[in-house]
Amino acid sequence: MNDTITITGNLANDPELKHTQDGLVIASFRVGSGRRRFDKPSNAWVDAGTNWYAVSAFRSLGEHVHASLRRGDRVVLTGRLRIRSWENGTARGTAVEIEADAIGHDLMWGTTVFTKVARASAPVPEEAWEPTNEGADAWAAPGNPAPSSASPSAEEPRPLALVGTETPF
Repeated sequence: MNDTITITGNLANDPELKHTQDGLVIASFRVGSGRRRFDKPSNAWVDAGTNWYAVSAFRSLGEHVHASLRRGDRVVLTGRLRIRSWENGTARGTAVEIEADAIGHDLMWGTTVFTKVARASAPVPEEAWEPTNEGADAWAAPGNPAPSSASPSAEEPRPLALVGTETPF
């Protein structure tokens, strides 16, 4: 089964960080997604049950979850749903698990501060970058001549593109 699910809920525990023998990082935690409804006879909001999910986040997502989320945090989570039956000799049941693709604080209930983490990558040699004359929005590869009528301003930084790529980033 490879169903995608999106839920909102609260972390039931602090994420636990594990490392496999191969160096894979996994953060594991549980999320409770409760439902509430308005009960007209009592004129009040009442709980209508909670679904519990075991969640796993892998690699850098797992590291970021471990550093950012704590028990009780309200989150929005999307990932792949997996439902499996289990039996241990004396009991059996059904486990509902989500392999997280993305997770973040639910901003309906508070604020957060985002810190972007720089990704490690192989260095790109300087000779792989070349400016064009298309203004502040273009740097391109050799062989992609730009019109010579527009020249970039000296004060404005110009974006870069790798030689051999067609789209600047």
